[in-house]
Amino acid sequence: MTSAPARSRGLLVGLTGASVGVIYGYDLSIIAGAQLFITEQFGLTTRQQELLTTMVVIGQIVGALGGGVLANAIGRKKSVLLILVAYATFALLAAFSVTLPMLLLARFALGLTIGVTVVVVPVFVAESAPAAVRGSLLTAYQLTIVSGLIIGYLTGYLLSGAHSWRWMLGLAAVPAMLLLPLLIRMPDTARWYLLKGRRDDARRVLLRIEPGADVDAELAEIDRALSEGSPSFKGGISEMLRPPYLRATVFVVILGFLIQITGINAIIYYSPRIFQAMGFTGNFALLGLPALVQVAGLAAVGTSLLLVDRVGRRPILLCGIAMMIAADIVLIAVFARGLGGAGLALGFAGVLLFIFGYTAGFGSLGWVYASESFPTRLRSIGSSTMLTSNLVANAIVAAVFLTMLHSLGGAGAFAVFAILALIAFGFVYRYAPETKGRQLEDIRHFWENGGRWEKKWP
Repeated sequence: MTSAPARSRGLLVGLTGASVGVIYGYDLSIIAGAQLFITEQFGLTTRQQELLTTMVVIGQIVGALGGGVLANAIGRKKSVLLILVAYATFALLAAFSVTLPMLLLARFALGLTIGVTVVVVPVFVAESAPAAVRGSLLTAYQLTIVSGLIIGYLTGYLLSGAHSWRWMLGLAAVPAMLLLPLLIRMPDTARWYLLKGRRDDARRVLLRIEPGADVDAELAEIDRALSEGSPSFKGGISEMLRPPYLRATVFVVILGFLIQITGINAIIYYSPRIFQAMGFTGNFALLGLPALVQVAGLAAVGTSLLLVDRVGRRPILLCGIAMMIAADIVLIAVFARGLGGAGLALGFAGVLLFIFGYTAGFGSLGWVYASESFPTRLRSIGSSTMLTSNLVANAIVAAVFLTMLHSLGGAGAFAVFAILALIAFGFVYRYAPETKGRQLEDIRHFWENGGRWEKKWP
């Protein structure tokens, strides 16, 4: 039986890694407020505003492509430590930018660091957490992202009176520096140690996290998984593009694309513009209301956190997408008919419902599938592949949403998102497996077996 102190150490490893999500969430939301005042200072056009938002996403795509290689080469833990230092550096560079090209370069570099981090952290958490709470800890990663979103919006609101966009961007360095001493004390993962032939270190980590488990049997299973293929990027991609892992690759690529193309970052990046288009005015309405909306996101993550290892992944994910579809319909009606003061309240409720549905479903559980769908030697590269697909969709939304809002109107824009959410619901219903309670090495057999479990799970 696992002792309480050992279990606490395992949870600490996972939660510390998950806390990196605060940085990601802060960066996602702070640009919404900062952009208002950057536009004012530099006189940005609509296309330049979209470029400013998109530049960090382009950087994330580049980072995601290399994140898996870095995680395998120097380790999950060292990768995150390196990125935290780089993140703080580039956040300060953005804050001190004196021209638009300098700011765009800083945002690109910042995005590159985030891209690597978002690849590595879910793998670090999945490989560090006790199996019984792995789903909960991966969901906790989303909890920290939402917390970062709220902090970013509130920071933007509190500094809006002084139009202090430099402070908004520069303060992003603070959480990175606060996390460094915590992560320095953490071990790397047993699976990475075995990947590098460090068996004694792997045994020590497994005993630290789950001393009640059969460590020898688990080491043997991980060894068997590692011995079946090469962890190199080229070899990994080649293996992922042929049976038996082609099905898993196609699944995570499409899922990653659907997570973003359904419109979440249209709301995150451009919520002040959306509320403005509805008829809201004032700094509180444009920057304070998005923070209040994200409180609903916290409630949604809490719901997933409590239920993911009890009722499973699929029911929560499907319910979340259904809420997004309902929210899109509400927003279409609000933008199409106006409705005055009642329309403002209904529009706010629609955004609230969208955020709750997304965060409880795609936001909390999409990345659980990313970390569970591949064997150890392919896991970090597989996560990079899913994130790259996700970020391509993210870049598309960031690059065209303001133009779409101006040309199609709010009703047309959210009609497009509603259609995409319906497609996402059908895809998840048909292809997403239920992985609740299964070991990571067991889940890979589902994909190796053509999308079928080998035997009925008790």
